[in-house]
Amino acid sequence: MSLTTRVLIGLIAGFFLGLVLASLVPAAAGPVLAVATPVGTVFVNLIRMTVIPLVMSMLVANLGSLSASKSLGRVGVRGAILAVALLTITAVFTVLVAAPILARLRIDQAAAMALGGPNLPGASTSAPAGLGQWLVDLVPQNVFKAAADGTMLTLIVFAVMFALALSRVQAAHRDSVLHVAAGIADTMQRLVGGILSLAPIGVFALAVPLAAKLGLSAAGAVVAYIGLVVLLTLIVGAVLLYPIGILVGRMSPAAFVTLCAPAQAVAFASRSSLASLPAMVESAHMARMPPVISGFMLPLAASVFRVGGAVAMPVGALFIARLYGLPLTATQLAAIAFTSVLSSFTVPGIPGGSIIALVPVMASANLPIDGIGILLAVDTIPDMFRSAANATGSLTLAAALRRDA
Repeated sequence: MSLTTRVLIGLIAGFFLGLVLASLVPAAAGPVLAVATPVGTVFVNLIRMTVIPLVMSMLVANLGSLSASKSLGRVGVRGAILAVALLTITAVFTVLVAAPILARLRIDQAAAMALGGPNLPGASTSAPAGLGQWLVDLVPQNVFKAAADGTMLTLIVFAVMFALALSRVQAAHRDSVLHVAAGIADTMQRLVGGILSLAPIGVFALAVPLAAKLGLSAAGAVVAYIGLVVLLTLIVGAVLLYPIGILVGRMSPAAFVTLCAPAQAVAFASRSSLASLPAMVESAHMARMPPVISGFMLPLAASVFRVGGAVAMPVGALFIARLYGLPLTATQLAAIAFTSVLSSFTVPGIPGGSIIALVPVMASANLPIDGIGILLAVDTIPDMFRSAANATGSLTLAAALRRDA
């Protein structure tokens, strides 16, 4: 039985037990929740434990290698600008569309307040900072204190600055640092994979109190979340990626569809855009793209460019905020969009990787991390569409850059 199946069974069983406890045997709810709640908290803490070293090492390894490469020249610079622009447009669009839609989601507010009480990890109990203070807080006075406090946004800014500075260091020293960063990133991905093997137990333990407190509205809310992620992912592909690939790449619609279709099919079925890389390269060869595109840009884009993540992460953060009854200010919405762009470069190359990378996005807006287990449990369908969008995004970059190579 696959891990995905076991996680879904854990989610359904947890929801069922929580509903039974809430409606039929409320007297037994206390003892059961006393066991399930700490188990779920331990699972979430295991995920949170990996976030800082994973995000920092992947940002340094990926951005350091990209900025240090001199072989790309104009193609590399334009590719980086286009990638960041696409991610920014996607994240901002997602926040602007998803926020009002999720605000209409019907959730028992009394139950939501019980979930989002002041003692909940990650819940903010103070007034959010204004825009000026938010900008000041982007630059940490002490990076080690920021790590201890878990202020992910400032750590991400530091990691980006460190990676860019690393590109100007002597090659021998730079390569040594990049090798260490890549080794840490690979190790952390293995650790994350091991933790995810415990997901059926962790998701079950998280689902029991969620269903017991929210009732049937929790299941309806999860279905709405899945539908919204899938819909926005399709819209981004149809309205943003395809037009850019066709217009900027100067390809006919039929030619661009033909270019993308094989990789999309592999990514959709495998839930991995990296698994579709051979199909991307083959399509690029058939389209007679230059070697720098098929041999360097496509592998790089498949590794770090996750346009699907720029949809999933904002929707996930907004959904958790709505689930726990936490209103978001304009500053928090901006933090979600900004951190989603940077965190998309740190998505592990495993199924459900965008959910793991969601942790710093939620932390940047002071949202509770506890709900991440529920998103992980229902991520199969969104992940299939997200992986196909990632493959489409990589080929969109390739089409747009092929005339500069």
